[in-house]
Amino acid sequence: AEIDEFPDHPFKVLMDEDMEQLVDSIRRNGVMTPATVRLKEDGRYELISGHRRKKACELAGLDTLKCEVKELTLDEAIIVMVESNLQRSTILPSEKAFAYKLRLEAMKRQGERTDLTSVPVGQKLKGTTSREILSGEVPDSNTQIQRFVRLTELLPPILDLVDDKRIAFRPAVELSYLAPTEQQCLLDAMDFHEATPSLAQAIKMRQFSKENKLSD
Repeated sequence: AEIDEFPDHPFKVLMDEDMEQLVDSIRRNGVMTPATVRLKEDGRYELISGHRRKKACELAGLDTLKCEVKELTLDEAIIVMVESNLQRSTILPSEKAFAYKLRLEAMKRQGERTDLTSVPVGQKLKGTTSREILSGEVPDSNTQIQRFVRLTELLPPILDLVDDKRIAFRPAVELSYLAPTEQQCLLDAMDFHEATPSLAQAIKMRQFSKENKLSD
């Protein structure tokens, strides 16, 4: 009860078969690997890693969670949270998108340079960017990281379609450049026609949007 969720935590806690197995394991053996928390100024704790373990403990009827308390700033906590969760075997595109964005923003506040989504995908900047640093620590390349961060510009219902694999990754990146009103029109059109755009169609829509020619 003294543990608060991490603000804007990008990773979802799914109530699936894996969760059921984790609950059973915790009922039998307890929590084998402690969660990680940090002490907040108000005396409460903030959960950095172990969100699935915490939920499983609640479902198992436990009122405590074995934790390791670390002294971390918010930005340090963001980096640890992202690193620990990226080790998961299955990560949704939306989870990785917001995780990379949070990580890059934390790196920027720590004094490292980052440009997030401000330049065209694939463009090489002078000097070392935070994306380049991050790409050396994760499986994705500099360009791929930028593509993932672009997904955070999608309307939530469209991003859900990406997570559900109803819209492919590359078309989704192109659609992220559409204005919110254009994305809403697209969402209505997809629902009406029960279809999603191909990469070629998404590229064409992005170009029309850039030229202010994308009509309903």
